Amino acid sequence: MMAPKKITEPLTLGVDLGGTKVNVALVDASGRLLLAYHSLIHASKEPNRVIADIHAGVDVCLSKTGLEAEALGIGVAAQVDLAGVVHGSPNLRWRNFPLKKELEKQLGLPVLVTNDVRAATWGEWRYGAGKGVDDLAVLFVGTGIGGGVISGGEVLSGCSNAAGELGHITLVYGGRKCRCPNRGCLEAYAGGWAIAERAQEAIRAAPEEGRCLAYLAGGVDHVTAATVGRAYHEGDLLARTLVEETGRFLAAGAVSIVNVFSPCVLVLGGGVVEGIPELIQIVDDIVPTMALEAAVEKMKIVKAALGADAGAIGAATLAQKVSR
Repeated sequence: MMAPKKITEPLTLGVDLGGTKVNVALVDASGRLLLAYHSLIHASKEPNRVIADIHAGVDVCLSKTGLEAEALGIGVAAQVDLAGVVHGSPNLRWRNFPLKKELEKQLGLPVLVTNDVRAATWGEWRYGAGKGVDDLAVLFVGTGIGGGVISGGEVLSGCSNAAGELGHITLVYGGRKCRCPNRGCLEAYAGGWAIAERAQEAIRAAPEEGRCLAYLAGGVDHVTAATVGRAYHEGDLLARTLVEETGRFLAAGAVSIVNVFSPCVLVLGGGVVEGIPELIQIVDDIVPTMALEAAVEKMKIVKAALGADAGAIGAATLAQKVSR
């Protein structure tokens, strides 16, 4: 390992922990990304194995740069309390796990734990598409769908630190089963896992029309949102139908978000949007025709600027609070 370089400004580590992958980044005091390390988490998703994956990413970031970090922030795909306990995570399948305590014990650093999309919202607000905006809503579409809201220059956290679960707005009462206790959530129609389910159902209902999708994935059961995006860009008609439907679902959710919070900017990001950026235009075309006029008069819809690093940068920025 390289000898640590002299630190001239506070450096913090940021971790973005999703349902299948982890992104660890070393970030300086101005939000500049010094190094990022992306990897898949252990297939079992068992908490201690995932912590080992995080630890490995931290070691890479520090050893390759020869620098030291003062604290670590982590955004996790879960409901998290102020003590850093993960109370529930549909995609990680964790319940009441003391993540802050375990990370501090293993890493020897102060740790701040927050929701993954709230961390990404913070990153986009401070250094990305929402920089300089005091009223902002962020919707990230990945394996699941999450969000965050900045109102009057403050991040909304809610009574139990659970505000911002925009993916669980109900679109259809009694609709498709979500991975939360509800049915009909936005995530159950437009999240990455839901796009895969809808695609597989469509292929089974119309095998001839779904032949291209099944071929690209190596079988119907292996079709994912990424498969749909690839087939869409290759001109497949079924994939086009699925993408257009997904755009309409996202737009319906966005209308509710815009009407409730009246943001100046609505930021759309996440892996699904990165893979199918055309979804942004679909949403942008529909929302002004369906939302309240006053809510959209000054509002604009934009693509997230920080890409896959938004969560890690935001988490690292939040970690500056515990490094002081």
